[in-house]
Amino acid sequence: MKHSQILLAHGSGGSMMHDLIQELFLPAFDNPFLRQANDQALIDNPGGRIAFTTDSYVVQPVIFPGGSIGELAVHGTINDLAVGGARPLGLSVGMILEEGLDMALLEDIVGRMKNASEEAGVPIVTGDTKVVERGSCDKIFINTSGIGIVPGGIDIDGKNARPGDAVLISGSIGDHGVAVMSERRGVQFSTPVVSDTQPLHQLVKSMFSVTHSIHVMRDPTRGGIATTLNEIAGQSRVGIEIDEEALPISPEVTGACDLLGLDPLYLANEGKLIAIVPEAQADGVLEAMRGRPEGAGACRIGRVVEDRPGIVRMRTGIGGTRIVNVLSGEMLPRIC
Repeated sequence: MKHSQILLAHGSGGSMMHDLIQELFLPAFDNPFLRQANDQALIDNPGGRIAFTTDSYVVQPVIFPGGSIGELAVHGTINDLAVGGARPLGLSVGMILEEGLDMALLEDIVGRMKNASEEAGVPIVTGDTKVVERGSCDKIFINTSGIGIVPGGIDIDGKNARPGDAVLISGSIGDHGVAVMSERRGVQFSTPVVSDTQPLHQLVKSMFSVTHSIHVMRDPTRGGIATTLNEIAGQSRVGIEIDEEALPISPEVTGACDLLGLDPLYLANEGKLIAIVPEAQADGVLEAMRGRPEGAGACRIGRVVEDRPGIVRMRTGIGGTRIVNVLSGEMLPRIC
């Protein structure tokens, strides 16, 4: 690159912006859709309902153990499509860059996004770049949108949970929240905790190979599994009970939470999903999940019940029960 830092002129629409796109973004994300070089990408529709999602990423720090804002932007949008039952087709990327951003850092993040996109098999097909004055944002903010196709026969919705359904999760919780927090606060652990950021669409595909009768799927990002389950209980007007001893939490995350006064139920996850499925299909779905690396730690954590609609309760390890509420704010802001 000709410059070692991002300048305001890189967002001006002139030659320097053209150079940034031609020298960095286009080579990194190269694919036939992007080469169309239009203000929109034209993607053939193979049939089915269209799913569309968008998300913005402002995580601080931008690089953390196990990932960066770049992987989060790609994986997070793919996962929002996947848990709706969609097969992701393509992503858009909008970048807000701060004047003075180190060009080497930007190249690193773009390279990580390129790798995440290629490994997932979901191309970045269009994008936009803006540069703001120094101090107007913190290094880099990224918006990604995604489009996908939902095949016929799939009806996944937060309002579909039914009493008797099993509540499954694809693996351990709290890893991403602790990884970002430890880097932000300079806390070191004897065994490092790394983010779980990863795409989940192939895991969902394996689940559909067992049954299309999955009622609800969500990726428990901000607010963790507690917030996600409360949202589902409210939408479906059912109660949800989870078992404390069944929750998959690594010893490292447990230790970090004990040390810092955090509750893993509310920590963000970036590579896990919650699935609510009919009891008759639960074991088969779990077996399929465990057959994928993304779901190797999948387990049953609870059940949907008829009483106390809209309430999530947890059976504790000492035999009691407590209500799992939604927090009024975030324990760790700017986590994704």
